[in-house]
Amino acid sequence: MTPFPKLHDLYIGRVVLGTVLATWAIVLGLDLVQTLLISELSDIGQGRYGFMEALVYVAYTAPRRAYGLFPTAAVVGALMGLGQLAASSELTALRALGLSRRRLSGAVALALATLTLLMVVNGETLAPWAQRQADTLKAQARSNNMILAQYAGVWAREGDMFLNASGGQQRSANGDQWLELQNIDLYQFDDQGRLASIAKAAVAEHRPSGWVLRNVVRTRFGERSVQQETVPVERWKTQLDDAALAASVTRPRYLPSRELRSSIEYFRRNNLDAGEFEEIYWSRWFYPINVLALCLAAVPFAFGSLRSGGLGKRLFIGIVFALGFWMLQTLFGNLAKAFHLDVRIALLLPLAVMMGVSAVLFRRRSG
Repeated sequence: MTPFPKLHDLYIGRVVLGTVLATWAIVLGLDLVQTLLISELSDIGQGRYGFMEALVYVAYTAPRRAYGLFPTAAVVGALMGLGQLAASSELTALRALGLSRRRLSGAVALALATLTLLMVVNGETLAPWAQRQADTLKAQARSNNMILAQYAGVWAREGDMFLNASGGQQRSANGDQWLELQNIDLYQFDDQGRLASIAKAAVAEHRPSGWVLRNVVRTRFGERSVQQETVPVERWKTQLDDAALAASVTRPRYLPSRELRSSIEYFRRNNLDAGEFEEIYWSRWFYPINVLALCLAAVPFAFGSLRSGGLGKRLFIGIVFALGFWMLQTLFGNLAKAFHLDVRIALLLPLAVMMGVSAVLFRRRSG
């Protein structure tokens, strides 16, 4: 087999990329319009949140939505492109020139790998940043202040230290963003499990340099004495993960992988359940594999039932493949949680099933 790319590889790639981009644009456009007209319409009029603010908010969420919709658009678009070539007998002509099905599949995979790589980069950089900007804009417009989101009853553990905060928020000012917790109680226990100290702080801020406590009143308990001190500002040396605390504000699926990994390490270090973060973290690693495997699994249909060129048939098969794969992953994911299995197994099994079915179909249509 001659190395990539040859003229026919570029031609197949161009057709597939064109149909994938067109499908992607339509699906993303419909999703954005639906979000604007249905989800955001009810929020318009709250504070300064008007139609233009809603429009900007939806535009900011476009990178994150594009990332999530790409696998479905890729499989439908790839089937549309190959079906277009099959309907015009171009696939037959390419086969007559000596191109194997593997070579055609490789051309499709190479074309989709380019877009998949862009989406991986987008999912780790632009999408999380844009989503934070969207949330900030919406919350500022609705509440007329710097609050991004609020939550209550936060509990966290770091070693022998337990933290409780009655409320918290992500703040933004002058281009900076930081996590702020309010009405903090810090409970410190000794090696025997006895309460060693209680610290009450009005505010705890997570800045780039670390945690800062403000208006701290600390009470230390000795064997026969109690000491109390007041500190206006105190640096708090801790490895407490701000991303884990802010999970109720910034949902884990919107975090980049490095923050997810940091949160997982924090949960494990303190013997806490990191299942949700692990599932999302490993799904990022499987994302490019899922896209390419899903599209390659659908390729055999371009050599058989799609020769009639039916648009509805191609759309139906593409949607069935995408939904079927998603249902398999959901099923195996739930089973993994129920039986405490490695989440990577739950992500790998649907791939194995889909590729196994594709290999059988590929061999049957290899005549």
